[in-house]
Amino acid sequence: MMKTIEVPVSGMSCAACAVSVESTLKQTPGIQSAQVNYATQSATLVLDEAKTDLNQAKKNVHEIGYELLIELHEKENVEELQKLAHRQLRKNTIAAGILAFPVFIIGMFWMSLPYGNWIMWVLTTPVLFIFGRTFFINAYKQSKAKKANMDTLVALSTGIAYGYSTFNTFFPQWLEARGLDPHVYFETAAVIVFFILLGRMLESGAKAGTSEALKKLIGLQPKELTLVKDGKEMLVPVSEAGTGDIVLVKPGQKIPLDGMVTEGESFVDESMLSGEPIPVTKQPGDEVFAGTINQKGSFQFSVSKTAADTLLASIITRVKQAQGSKAPIQKMVDKVTAVFVPAVLVVALITFLVWAFSGIDDAALRGMLSAITVLVIACPCALGLATPTAIMVGIGKAASMGILIKDAESLETGKKTDVLLLDKTGTITMGKPKVKEVIWQKEVDDNKLQSVFQALESRSEHPLATAIAQHFNPSKSRLPFTNFQSATGKGVQAVHEGITYRIGTLKWLKSEGIMVQESFIQAGEKMLENGDIVVYMAEEKTLVGMVGIADQVREDSREAIASIQKMGIAVHMLTGDQEKTAAAVAAAVGIKKFQSGMLPQDKGKYIQALKKQGHVVAMAGDGINDSEALVLADLGIAMGAGTDIAMETAKATLMHSSLMDIPKLLQLSKDTVSTIRQNLFWAFIYNVIGIPLAAGVLYPVSGFLLNPMIAGAAMALSSVSVVSNSLRLKFKNQTKI
Repeated sequence: MMKTIEVPVSGMSCAACAVSVESTLKQTPGIQSAQVNYATQSATLVLDEAKTDLNQAKKNVHEIGYELLIELHEKENVEELQKLAHRQLRKNTIAAGILAFPVFIIGMFWMSLPYGNWIMWVLTTPVLFIFGRTFFINAYKQSKAKKANMDTLVALSTGIAYGYSTFNTFFPQWLEARGLDPHVYFETAAVIVFFILLGRMLESGAKAGTSEALKKLIGLQPKELTLVKDGKEMLVPVSEAGTGDIVLVKPGQKIPLDGMVTEGESFVDESMLSGEPIPVTKQPGDEVFAGTINQKGSFQFSVSKTAADTLLASIITRVKQAQGSKAPIQKMVDKVTAVFVPAVLVVALITFLVWAFSGIDDAALRGMLSAITVLVIACPCALGLATPTAIMVGIGKAASMGILIKDAESLETGKKTDVLLLDKTGTITMGKPKVKEVIWQKEVDDNKLQSVFQALESRSEHPLATAIAQHFNPSKSRLPFTNFQSATGKGVQAVHEGITYRIGTLKWLKSEGIMVQESFIQAGEKMLENGDIVVYMAEEKTLVGMVGIADQVREDSREAIASIQKMGIAVHMLTGDQEKTAAAVAAAVGIKKFQSGMLPQDKGKYIQALKKQGHVVAMAGDGINDSEALVLADLGIAMGAGTDIAMETAKATLMHSSLMDIPKLLQLSKDTVSTIRQNLFWAFIYNVIGIPLAAGVLYPVSGFLLNPMIAGAAMALSSVSVVSNSLRLKFKNQTKI
């Protein structure tokens, strides 16, 4: 019987590692297919249960240096294991840096320091074999599997440089007797290990906490619910409730499952699904969804979907799948490394053999020195620094502007973006309903009516009532009312000084016998055309005023959208709101293309359709309802005033919640990617020129042979040039960004 399972994998430090694990798993009998995801540190296996021995698969993976965590308790603790690994890597990096710094100073500037070689040997030894031991362990395991990766080159170059330097420290007379200087290259070995550890630490930190968004989504669903059976209330686990069971939801509680209201009335906050700030009226026959929040009323509902099938559960599944589909960071560098590493090893071996059989004096010694020089100068120090240093500066600069970016992939994607999707509520708009306009009958005393309706709305439970009460001078004292009544989803009424006042929908007021003037109907229709929600006010049987309520557009939204469009990026708006409101907001901010009435899955499908057309899509949103879209987009951007889940899911967060930060982010992305490409270019050019020189290609022509010491200095210089180029980002004119 075929079965699909997901198993955590630990120990992967680059995309090449995922490829190695995947190929090993595919060779295990019974496993039909294996897909290893570096970003989620997991393997999805399709296997025949009868023919597959997972313990054998685990053993095979272990032999090449990784761990397949098949045990249940390991699955539960995998996230904690990853966090522990990150903390350990950070400690190793800091310790290696502290020891490598004095070694670098002595090796480059204080070479004549008494006992300098011994001091460097003492400091370098723990850098390599304690804090950088994973390079040697992984290289050994890779060699057993007849494979090579970045660890192989790091281990070989640092190991040979260290071994050669150690020999010259203990036995300097051996080379001196042959007329050669016993140079040491401890600083090369120590600095290489530190810089590569630094790159690994930055990448590990970017991946840390990738499951936090999923954990928070799962946390939205209560673990227990109140089941009603035979008139009795019982508190039971959510997993025990089945379809058709009756569940009681009290004020302030989260709704545990999807279902249909059977008894009672209330308002439910569904912003996690729709993104809209106004709670929805729920009456018998209306649907309710897991994870949404009940307001002030109580109601009962009949369960229509169990925990595994709810709308919230489907969002969790889609977010998890979307996260798993992300391409690993530094994929291009890893691809190049897959060819670069074995090529360098072959060049070093050929260099040694050519020299050894050249027939010149000390041929074998010169061959060994040239081979070491090749490995030292080819060590991927500049290559390892090219991306992390630019990312460090770019992310630091973004943070100073109030933009938090999670990883290198986000910055690279920003440069390629050609379509930006904006959620309406909380992104283009403030996300809070406010009174936009009030119209009174000319002959009424609006000052008195303001006080009356403010006091009346302050007693209402309706979410729009708060906006009206705050607009009508909330500092006024509460007026006395009698016979206060609330009609759910319709309005409220009460008596003050013998006069009945009502505030609510036009349909309800008409049903109460209120006379409505034609001029008021036209004014109300105009508000509705503008996308406003209209609430009507009546005194006795006369309509005396109306209030237009809308979610206010952010002050800088139009300017920001115009700036983005000038960059050649198309801007679309997606919203769960009605079409008239969406059209009004889109027109106000200069967006020509928009989609209204969209559920979370609709936004996801819209993004996938754009991506199939070849577009690189960025998505900006602020709510839980945007979480799937933020992950599916090539670049997810969360507003800082939004939900924690949106911020965890997105790759960038705008702490100021200003759309003006989006063009800044996109420009910074262009500058950072440009810097990374420059760094990679110089790192590779350095190797293209340096490796032949190190091998001695000019020796037959000019007698020039590159000294390993110069090679070490050149390697350090290449690293300094990469770092310096990255630091230029820090001083770029911010008005341009």
